[in-house]
Amino acid sequence: MKILCFGVAREIAGGPSLQLQDVAGKSVSELRTALLRQYPAFAELTGFAVARNEAYATDDEVIGQDDEVVIIPPVSGG
Repeated sequence: MKILCFGVAREIAGGPSLQLQDVAGKSVSELRTALLRQYPAFAELTGFAVARNEAYATDDEVIGQDDEVVIIPPVSGG
């Protein structure tokens, strides 16, 4: 599944998106675990949000085959 990346997540992924296998049918929490396993640098972030179909997703939401999934890193303001 293609997962879009914004901000520093792009740097970690090496581009504007990344590919993970077997994401459909898994929870957002399971997606986070898979991301940390494949891209350990995500652990260096203080946290990151996952959006599913243009809305912030909770960890217990299940990702569907046709969902658009986006990683949104923490944002600092000033």
